[in-house]
Amino acid sequence: MDRTIIAEPLTAAAFAPFGEVLEASGSPDKLINQGLCGRFHDRATLDFTGEDGKAGISLFLSQKRDLPYRLDMVERHPLGSQAFLPMTAEPFLVIVAPDEAGKPGRPLAFVTAPGQGINFHRNTWHGVLTPLSDPGLFAVIDRIGPGDNLEEIWFEEPFEVVLR
Repeated sequence: MDRTIIAEPLTAAAFAPFGEVLEASGSPDKLINQGLCGRFHDRATLDFTGEDGKAGISLFLSQKRDLPYRLDMVERHPLGSQAFLPMTAEPFLVIVAPDEAGKPGRPLAFVTAPGQGINFHRNTWHGVLTPLSDPGLFAVIDRIGPGDNLEEIWFEEPFEVVLR
């Protein structure tokens, strides 16, 4: 099996099976703040389950990664969705994999455009946070609470993610 994954530009259509692309594109849903602010309303499916879980906002500061990128592990969160909103206009790498009978299938990789964030659906296999420049500062909206909300799968052979 070819172990090379070519990272494509992130689009809403390509990412739809895994979650939502969060961006201020098109016309705002409505104007607020005396008509000076466009609101792009309710753009992510926040989905949390389990006893005593709630939505929380955290800040992640991740080290920059280089391409080609060695992908040796993916993870998923069975109890909640997870949104990543970059706090800079720099692109980041997004890796996802379809679920195949409870295990990750062949991964796909995307590179965001400036101003794009993402929301992983609950139980979506994905790579770790992978900023391509410093600082890798993100606001993250995910489930806070008790329970086992992390499953990791390590690949026997890593993949290599490259740009086209």
